[in-house]
Amino acid sequence: LDTASVGATVNIMLAASLIAGEETIILNAAREPHIVDLGKFLTSCGVGVTGAGTSEIHIRGVRALHGCTHVIIPDMIEAGTYMAAVAGTGGEVKLVGAIAKHLESVVSKLTEMGVSVTVGTGESKGEDSVLTVVSDGHLKGIQLKTDVYPGFPTDMQPLMGVLLSVAKGTSTITESVWDNRFRYVDELRKMGASVQVDGQVAVFEGVDKLTPAPLRALDLRAGAAMVVAALMADGTSEIEEIGHIERGYENIVEKLRGLGADISKVERMPAALDQAL
Repeated sequence: LDTASVGATVNIMLAASLIAGEETIILNAAREPHIVDLGKFLTSCGVGVTGAGTSEIHIRGVRALHGCTHVIIPDMIEAGTYMAAVAGTGGEVKLVGAIAKHLESVVSKLTEMGVSVTVGTGESKGEDSVLTVVSDGHLKGIQLKTDVYPGFPTDMQPLMGVLLSVAKGTSTITESVWDNRFRYVDELRKMGASVQVDGQVAVFEGVDKLTPAPLRALDLRAGAAMVVAALMADGTSEIEEIGHIERGYENIVEKLRGLGADISKVERMPAALDQAL
């Protein structure tokens, strides 16, 4: 692979699994935890998978998969989203089941910003199963660069951008994974953020607070970032095109309401369709 793409790695692994008797080798494969998890799942279904989690994966295909029982790992980006929400709004939240090792780069940057993150053990969940996140909502500016795992995940970048928009001083984000990641910046500017983008580098000048605005979820992670930004702003914001958000988060409205957020989902006709009618 020219770049260590998660989507490309996943699709090649799946396709190669049913090329019976043949071995496929992926070089410069993605190494994210969910690649490892997929490898374990396919192995349980009878496929020969070795090297998942490294840059070289070998897959020996079979004629047909057989059934298995597999427990999917917790989503590190979902966990990181709630960590960002706590960091920006203030408070204390315990994330039960999140895997601390998968979030090391996120924890490192949040800690640098002044957020307290501690790892503990749940009563019945096993070792390192509870992350406690504490923030007073006052954040320090940082320099951030995304990278393939185990570097800082590009999927967390928009959420960090929201936090840096109110962090003290000047911060920069360098995006090295996905060229279109900064699409959310225009939405953030509607809320009073001071952000300048030059190519794959964004410079944030922290403002005192964000103001409510009508917003759009331009993609999955940009949408999650707008939810966090709206929670941080004083007043009511509306976010449209939430289908992007819902494809990557299960019951996000209910979970945030459980943490005290004033958030609700409203069923209504899209504005463009309403105008057309």
